[in-house]
Amino acid sequence: MIRSLVRAGALLALAGSLAMPMAAQAQAYPTKPISLVVPFAAGGPTDVVARTLAAAMTRLLGQSVVVENTTGAGGTIAANRVAKAAPDGYTVLIHHNGMATAVGLYRKLAYNPQEDFEFVGQVADVPMTLLGRKTLPPNNLGELITYLRANRDKVTLANAGLGAVSHLCGMLFQKAIGVDLVTVPYKGTAPAMTDLLGGQVDVLCDQTTQTLPQIAAGTVKLYGVTAPSRIASLPNAPTLAESGLKDFQVVVWHGVYLPKGTPRPVIDRLNGALQAALKDPEVRRKLTELGAEIVPTEKQTPEALRGWLKAEIDRWTPIIRAAGAYAD
Repeated sequence: MIRSLVRAGALLALAGSLAMPMAAQAQAYPTKPISLVVPFAAGGPTDVVARTLAAAMTRLLGQSVVVENTTGAGGTIAANRVAKAAPDGYTVLIHHNGMATAVGLYRKLAYNPQEDFEFVGQVADVPMTLLGRKTLPPNNLGELITYLRANRDKVTLANAGLGAVSHLCGMLFQKAIGVDLVTVPYKGTAPAMTDLLGGQVDVLCDQTTQTLPQIAAGTVKLYGVTAPSRIASLPNAPTLAESGLKDFQVVVWHGVYLPKGTPRPVIDRLNGALQAALKDPEVRRKLTELGAEIVPTEKQTPEALRGWLKAEIDRWTPIIRAAGAYAD
């Protein structure tokens, strides 16, 4: 009996000694720079959001938060990299809707978005805008829908590539109006916008982070925003829903993730820094200038992001698979 008690005590002591370094490490976190992995190129919408966030979190955490752009395969290379990284809090992922839509787009996905990550919180929503080339005849959404239905074989709908949010928005728009248009994929938003400005394509749905300068300059026609309500950066622009497309809503949402198995104290530390950064006046100013809207505090939690991701996977997977829009 005494021998058993001694053995049990020794095992408990060993377990405690093993747990203490992990707890101490989590408590001291961070002790070195943190990599914030962005799945898209520098200068793009998600990159801009990431760099704004990283600057504030650097001040709050006392360690550099360094943005690393890991591009390719619609964001899945970056996501897979973080999923396979050490769960120590030093490799962090910021991703948009592509975290959810990859489930439908890729039949052989190397990771499970719901099972292979820990969740930190949501960041900001970026509305999208439906644009036409400046010389396109319709002047409002009702006229545009009539025009598209009459010229479906002639009108070209640009997007920034398979799986890009502009592609998803365009897919949902075609479904909403019951018309299949001639789609023209590009390798990124910049060339798609360039051709829209040059009149080589007719219609484009893309984020306010990219479209506000052209709207302000009057070089494109604006048919509406895809947010559920009017946005501060375009107060006179109607939503597509209020213009007749009932319940039409597409926003580019952003979430922050960690590899599965990251200790809870590290998750909580990052979540605290995230929430504090989103209250920073400079962060709020920069994101507002981009047309982005910081999500409410209740959405800035690990649990809220987990639930939102599942809801978005459930929403987009049937739409993508019905369209046969596979990326592999």
